[in-house]
Amino acid sequence: MSDVQIRPMRPEDVPAAERLSAVGFHELDQRMFPRSFPDPVLRPAERGANWITRTRHFLETDPGGSWVAEDETGMVGIATSFNREKLWCLATYAVRPGLQGRGIGKPLLAAALHHGRGSLRGMLSSSSDPKAVRRYRLAGFSLHPQLYLRGTVDRSAIPVVDKVREGSAGDIDLMDSIDRQTRGAAHGPDHEVMLGFWRLLVSDTTTGSGYAYVDGSGVALLAATNRRTAARLLWAALADVEGEAGISHVTPANEWAVDVGIAARLDVHTEGYLGVRGMAPPSPYLHNGALL
Repeated sequence: MSDVQIRPMRPEDVPAAERLSAVGFHELDQRMFPRSFPDPVLRPAERGANWITRTRHFLETDPGGSWVAEDETGMVGIATSFNREKLWCLATYAVRPGLQGRGIGKPLLAAALHHGRGSLRGMLSSSSDPKAVRRYRLAGFSLHPQLYLRGTVDRSAIPVVDKVREGSAGDIDLMDSIDRQTRGAAHGPDHEVMLGFWRLLVSDTTTGSGYAYVDGSGVALLAATNRRTAARLLWAALADVEGEAGISHVTPANEWAVDVGIAARLDVHTEGYLGVRGMAPPSPYLHNGALL
């Protein structure tokens, strides 16, 4: 570690950080999206561009949360994190493949954790990497296994879905209110970024409210005030998928989503953990891997 420097991330670091992230998470990407990630250097252009946009957004809204480890060869590790109200979230944490176990990751994560010291709660989405999982547990996070579901939706199983509409920036106050009920903190400025990435569906009735950001294969993030509303939104998202569909980041607290996926004839798999500190796993809630 004597020749490795830990310093705050700068805007000009972001493209190189994206490349390091692409290589570092290639194995996980292959397991969950085998046809989309044949080569870490060829991460789909849209996903790479979104990664850069998102990370620059973190630097603009909470610049002290993102860190870089570097040596004479260049960047060897990254950690990006951010505070939203009293919730600290770890967005990305990666060490260049082949350099794990050399004392780079521990001080890098410590710098990001120190940034969140004033927050009452914490969230992160972890891969199954044993070293990372151990480090998160030693940092005080409870680890909850995640499921993901993949396959082709059985169109005959899709129920009639009503009370769901297209959302817009005008729904941000509603979504922030739902966020506070489910995860204890609003996404705030992150909604502006997500609106640029994904389609927004909203359900707002006298019996419950919720929203879902929908990408090309399923749900990128979903939050609701009750399970019935959450299931309605998830079915609406799956109904629009052409080809392989997916539901990611399903914790045991969200078995309602497993039930929807099984009813849609999707296959169930396991991958990684949701780490939480000072809070229970959000429900009804399907978190996003980076924006949480």
